[in-house]
Amino acid sequence: MAAFVTDQFRILNAGSFVESISNNSYYAFLGLSNPTTTGFGRTDNWNTSLANNPVDNFQYLSHYRDTSLFGKKITTENVRRVVKKVDWTIDTQYDMYRHDYRQGNEAPVSKTVRLYDANYYVITEDFKVYICIENGSSGLSPTVPTSTIKPTHTDVEPVRYSDKYRWKYLFTVSPSDVIKFDSTEYFVVPNNWETTTDSEIEIIRDGGNSVNNNNQIKAVYIENGGSGFGSLDATITYDILGDGTGGKVSLTTTDEVITGVTVTQGGSGYTYGIVDLPASSTAAKLIPIIPPSKGHGYNIYKELGADKVLLYARFDDSTKDFPIDTKFAQVGIIKNPETFSGAGITFTGNMFSSLSGIGLSESRDVIIGEQITQDQGNGIVAKGYVASFDKDTKVLKYYQDRSLCFGNKLDQTQSLDTKNIIPFNSPTNNPQPISFTVSGGLVQINQTLDGSVITIDSKQIDLGVTFTNGLANPEINKKTGDIIYIDNRPIVQRDSRQKEDIKIILEF
Repeated sequence: MAAFVTDQFRILNAGSFVESISNNSYYAFLGLSNPTTTGFGRTDNWNTSLANNPVDNFQYLSHYRDTSLFGKKITTENVRRVVKKVDWTIDTQYDMYRHDYRQGNEAPVSKTVRLYDANYYVITEDFKVYICIENGSSGLSPTVPTSTIKPTHTDVEPVRYSDKYRWKYLFTVSPSDVIKFDSTEYFVVPNNWETTTDSEIEIIRDGGNSVNNNNQIKAVYIENGGSGFGSLDATITYDILGDGTGGKVSLTTTDEVITGVTVTQGGSGYTYGIVDLPASSTAAKLIPIIPPSKGHGYNIYKELGADKVLLYARFDDSTKDFPIDTKFAQVGIIKNPETFSGAGITFTGNMFSSLSGIGLSESRDVIIGEQITQDQGNGIVAKGYVASFDKDTKVLKYYQDRSLCFGNKLDQTQSLDTKNIIPFNSPTNNPQPISFTVSGGLVQINQTLDGSVITIDSKQIDLGVTFTNGLANPEINKKTGDIIYIDNRPIVQRDSRQKEDIKIILEF
């Protein structure tokens, strides 16, 4: 027998992820400053090759941690659930909300069998969000008219405009959310909709009255107007039967056919219903439209199908943790990395550097991504890849990964000269210089560099990591943390005038 995971399960998982942000340490990170030479077996066509799609296995997940550069913590203020953007545009057809789209009863405009694929809600240029309660169509007139009047109201009850569309106002996206989260494909919905005490949201959520918004029916669709109804008195109401109570409608007819249904009382508690029609020679088919659980506006995540989450992070030049002269070709999310020195202690800082550091004795030109080495004697050679070099502080940031042992592929083919990743060292007796394999030359380590702050021209500069005898470890243990998202991108070169606003969509 066929089985499937429901949309509600995906929406629930999206909500659970948002809730988990406050109880865990999630970080957006940038990585891979030299993708054409670092363990991926790629060539110079990285920016265009489809072969550069990420690989999801334990081997590559470890490698993504190895080649990460730095990370920014994702806080609850920087995560929102999102839904696909359906812009209101004049002279456009829109589906109406229905609880029963399926095979054989497709949405008339979108031709979809799934509600969440239909265009049954809109966001206006004023960033107001509305759901379409009625779109002027029926079984008597199945062609959906175009919407010609932009909804602007913020009333609790749905409002019918002269173009036959009836819209219910849900919320307005806040200016701060527009600036931070807006995208071409999605718009954000507010956090904590079900529990917030925001007065406007409370009114919409409760429909003005928490009892009346309990599955209150707002519309009845005329599938078939029947015949033989005579001239019905529009002041007489008829009950909506079903598992709810209190629902009533009035009917109007033309040539003894039901052509209009007005919900005079929405009632409450309906999950199915039928209009208790007067006797007729030919039965009509009137379909009460059942709202989402607890009513329209009660839970916008279910109503709009919010099964995606957008995470935002900004990287700028405000800290030495984010060097401005580096490149990156990967964006990822890591959960609960541990501190470098603390066994089992989760890193909780606002940002981290996952790069090691070397204080050089002199400034020089380097090439981002080039290899550095240190011959420690007896055939022992430390190797790393340059990620950044600050000419003012003379601090070089680098990383080491398994491609230094296995060559330009992660197939564990042993290289001729290296069998293991050797750390750089700085002994007080006989320290060895750093060699640059592309830009050339040797430079000694500045063994007097200690601590995380350096003073240059009476100005104190935070180095981002702590140095001892000219060497610094990353702030996180790069063998820890769960990589939950990775995206290979064309190489991006950072500079002092550039800020990277990273927006990541997770779909559940």
